[in-house]
Amino acid sequence: MDWQVKGSYSPRPHYAIRDSYFQAVWDAGGLPIGLPLLEAAGHDYLVEVDGVIVPGGDYPSPSRWYGDGHGIADEHPRSVVNEQMVRDLLLLDKPFLAICAGHQELAAATGGLLYWRVKDSLPGAGNHRGTTPTEPSHDVLVQPGTLLHKLVGVERFAVNSHHHEAVKSLGDGVIVSGLAPDGVIEAIEVPGKRFALGVQWHPEFGLSEADHALFVGLVNAAK
Repeated sequence: MDWQVKGSYSPRPHYAIRDSYFQAVWDAGGLPIGLPLLEAAGHDYLVEVDGVIVPGGDYPSPSRWYGDGHGIADEHPRSVVNEQMVRDLLLLDKPFLAICAGHQELAAATGGLLYWRVKDSLPGAGNHRGTTPTEPSHDVLVQPGTLLHKLVGVERFAVNSHHHEAVKSLGDGVIVSGLAPDGVIEAIEVPGKRFALGVQWHPEFGLSEADHALFVGLVNAAK
């Protein structure tokens, strides 16, 4: 789940997530449940479930994820829980699909760094903050021989896009498996794991068969 200080549901802190994540898992043959951001219970949850979606979200990230002075000094509850959760998932070799902010969390948890703002950091970068997630924003170029390529079965397909930050560099053991035409990293993965994949776009909206294939692949790995 994502964590909100306040919002339309309640003026007090609460968990929230779009229903499209649950529907995408169900359509792929899985049974979706929501995991709260309870730091002390994180490992216990991972023992009980067969696979995990690390979803998107919009929250302030810690400065150590950027290494250039951007970000906040204090930790947001989600960055604390999810960073450790990603490391635990890799240690347990539990299948997981990390989406948008989750994709960035995967990079940060494995020793990578992020760009604070893509449009300000990369000359010539296209528009990665699309306003309509149900319409494609740009293509993703798939790297041959990767898990992403095995799942989608094509070398190029269109995706939506709704993010400011992006992955800048990767830690040891993590590879790039998809790029936007402007060079922005769109997919990363950890070879040798059952299923450890991060994507910068939002496949839960199901723009294409390629998007659906990511969830099918996760569910099959979980089985």
